[in-house]
Amino acid sequence: MTLRVLRAADRKAVPWKNGGGVTREIAVSPEGAGTDDFDWRISLADVGTDGPFSVFPGVDRILTVVEGAGMDLAVGGQRTVADERYRPYRFPGDVETDGRLVDGRTVVNFNVMHRRGRTACLTSVVRGGLLVAVEPGSTVVIVALDGPSVLKEAHVTLGPYDAAVLTQSPGSLHTEGHAAVVTLRSG
Repeated sequence: MTLRVLRAADRKAVPWKNGGGVTREIAVSPEGAGTDDFDWRISLADVGTDGPFSVFPGVDRILTVVEGAGMDLAVGGQRTVADERYRPYRFPGDVETDGRLVDGRTVVNFNVMHRRGRTACLTSVVRGGLLVAVEPGSTVVIVALDGPSVLKEAHVTLGPYDAAVLTQSPGSLHTEGHAAVVTLRSG
């Protein structure tokens, strides 16, 4: 089994250029890639003010609100209210997007970005138990969003915002809260 555990306490908060929040990168492929050359990137963002999202040509985004009341998004002029916690919202990252805080207070978003044509992505949020299957050529990233999550056969416990990157199946996942399960496949 190939398993890499990434602890939340080891991440650095990187302030945004516009001063509206901070990002904590969880994992990126290829490792060490910047914002212009990643195949996929997973992060947590503390959003403190209303404002435009960065544009990423050729990238699709999945935003999941994990703390706070949510965001009112205008994606290419179409409005989407992302105010349900633990529900992934998908939108193109190369379309002008503006976000407003629903109640004016900071939210924390779990973000998945993947480059079209290079990576296919499925993001789910689970609660309870799940048999985790990693297909050949795929990577699965599990992030505990609240409460502990346990990869039973690997004897690994993830605290809030800890992550596990898997390239082979670890067996079963059990979470007392919510966990994001992101499956990424080249192609």
